[in-house]
Amino acid sequence: MKDLLSAASALVFLAGIAHAQTAPKMKMTTPIPDSIITPESVETRLGTLKFNDGFPDKATSEKLYDNLDFMRGVEAFLNAMPGASAEAIRVGIASQGADNNQTILIFEDLMDSRSLFLTGNTESIYNLMWLDTKAGPLVIETPPNILGMIDTHWFEYVGDVGNAGPDRGKGGKYLLLPPGYKGEIPEGYFVLRSATYGNLFFWRGFLEDGSTKIAVENTKKFAKVYPLSEADNPPAMKFTNISGKEFNTIHSNDFHFYEEVNHIVQYEPNEAYHPEVLGQLAAIGIEKGKPFAPDERMKKIMTEAVAVGNATARTITFNTRMKDAYYYPNSAWFTGFVGGSYEFLLQPGVRYLDARVLFHYYATGITPAMAIKRVGIGSQYAGATTDSERKPLDGSKTYKVHLPPNIPAKDFWSFVVYDNQTRSMLQTDQQFPSIGSDKKDLVVNADSSVDVWFGPTAPEGHEANWVQTVPGKGWNVLLRLYGPLKPWFDKTWKPGEFEAVK
Repeated sequence: MKDLLSAASALVFLAGIAHAQTAPKMKMTTPIPDSIITPESVETRLGTLKFNDGFPDKATSEKLYDNLDFMRGVEAFLNAMPGASAEAIRVGIASQGADNNQTILIFEDLMDSRSLFLTGNTESIYNLMWLDTKAGPLVIETPPNILGMIDTHWFEYVGDVGNAGPDRGKGGKYLLLPPGYKGEIPEGYFVLRSATYGNLFFWRGFLEDGSTKIAVENTKKFAKVYPLSEADNPPAMKFTNISGKEFNTIHSNDFHFYEEVNHIVQYEPNEAYHPEVLGQLAAIGIEKGKPFAPDERMKKIMTEAVAVGNATARTITFNTRMKDAYYYPNSAWFTGFVGGSYEFLLQPGVRYLDARVLFHYYATGITPAMAIKRVGIGSQYAGATTDSERKPLDGSKTYKVHLPPNIPAKDFWSFVVYDNQTRSMLQTDQQFPSIGSDKKDLVVNADSSVDVWFGPTAPEGHEANWVQTVPGKGWNVLLRLYGPLKPWFDKTWKPGEFEAVK
C-alpha cells in the first residue's frame, strides 16, 4: 500500500512539473530545478493540497492556516509552560494570602498530599513568597541554613540564597532589582537582577532531630522583605502556616492555560522572555497591550492544540525517548536535568527542548544548584514511572525496590510517591506518601541495604517499610539523596528497579 501511495505521489509531482513546463519558452527562460517546483496537487497528512502554478487554492489556504495556528498553539504550550507554572503558583499562594511582599507561607508541619504542588517533598520545611518589584527594589533578609532560590515569572533563574548562595548559609541581605533598574545601588547587599517584576521566592529549611521547630523559628526571626525605600522602618511580616491546606499551584492543561500565559505577557516586559516564543504567542492572539479574545474558530483550534501540547509534554515526561535521560542502561531511573544543564543546553546556544519540557512539566523551581554535581553537598534526584519490565507503575500492584548497601547520602535519603495526573503527592490514607532514612522505625538490613514496598496494602511483616498506593491510580516516584556521595556520581552504586511482587 505504501509503495502505491509513493508511486501515486511521484506521478502527481511529475504531473505538476509537466504542467509548469507547458508555459511558453521566453527569451529569459532557463532550466528550473525540479526540487523548487510545487506540483499542482500534494498528498499530505493534512489531506490533498492543491495549487495553480504554485498558488494555493482557497481550501488549501484555509487548511494550512488552520494547521499553522494549531502548530503554534502546541508550540506555545511547550515553550510557555514554565511561565504558566510560575503563574499558577502565584495564583495558588495568593489564595492563601501571599499576594503582597510581606506574607510568608510556611509549611510548619511539613507539606502533605492535600496541597497540590509539582513533586514537593515531605522532608523539608517549605517557605513561599511572591515578590513584586513594580514599585521598586526589594530588600530580602534570609535565615541561616536554608536552600532558597528566586525565579522569574517565566520560571527562569535569578539567584540562590542560603547554603548555595553567596551568604553560604549564614543568612544575608539581598537586593532584588526590577527590570531595567538604573537607580543607585547602595552597598552592603548581594544584588539580584530579575527580568520580570513578579518573582517566585521559596526556600527550604531542614528537620533537626525530626523536628521543624528550629527551621520555623529561624524563618520567623530572620526572614524579612521590604522596599528599599522603607529600609529605615520596614513593615511587619506576616507568617501563615499552610500545612494541610487544600489549594492548587499547578498550571491548567485546558484552554485556561493560554489565559494564564496571557496574564504574564500583559504584566511583564516583552524583554523578559524569548522573542520567538512571544512571537508564537502573538500569532495566536496573546500580545502585550491587546485583549486576548479568540473567535470561535481560533478557540476551537487552541482547545485542540492545548490538548495535544499537554499530551506531548506528558509523553516526554512519563515515556521519554531521550536516551540520555536515563541514569543506567535498561533502567527506569531518569534525571530531571537531562544533559546536566539547568538552562537545558545541549551545547552553548542550543536548547534541549524536550529536556526543558520534561523538567517543567514535572518539577518546580530552577537553579544550577539542583543540576551541579557536588559530592556531599545539596541534593540529587532520580525519578521512575515504570517497573522493571518498563510497564507503568500500577496502584493495584505491589512492588519491591532494593537499595543496595551503603546508600550514598551523607545527610538522608527518601522516596516520595506522586499521582501521575497531578504530579503532586499521591493522596492515600497516609498523610505523607513517603519513606526515608529519617523514619524512626525503618527496617535496615544487616548489610545496611534497605528494601521498600509500594502497594495498596502493606505486605505482612514489612509494614514499617511500606508506602501506600491506590488501586486504579497510576503513580511515579522520586528518590532523593541529600548530601549525595561519590558512589552516586560515579554510578558504582545503583538503586534497584521496581519489581512486581506476585
